[in-house]
Amino acid sequence: MANEADLDLVEVSPDSDPPVCRIMDFGKYKYKLELSDKERKKKQSQVTIKEVKIRPKIGGNDFTIKEKYVEKFLKEGHKVKISIIFKGREIVHKEIGENLAKKLMEDLNGKYILDQPPKLEGFNITMVLSPA
Repeated sequence: MANEADLDLVEVSPDSDPPVCRIMDFGKYKYKLELSDKERKKKQSQVTIKEVKIRPKIGGNDFTIKEKYVEKFLKEGHKVKISIIFKGREIVHKEIGENLAKKLMEDLNGKYILDQPPKLEGFNITMVLSPA
């Protein structure tokens, strides 16, 4: 019957007794599967992490600009990693970096979820925020 219809005989369920077969155009079936896979991949959302680097001796206006970048990234739906980078002997005054992290969290109040609290790792204080 499949040869007469110029189609393929496809075994659908080989484990059942008796095995189940279907007469169809196998090439067209594979093509439709590929299209549905592409559609599924389009609808998937990629979680990206944006990083904002801050130094402890940052000026007030520069801090405001970095803060706006963090807010913009959160509005776009990205996670944001904030790194406060110390160089040389600046690490002695790590409370300055902790104060910057607290100030940033206070200014962005309610616009984020804190995934990773501020944590000192070597010469960096890092924290991760995700959109609320």
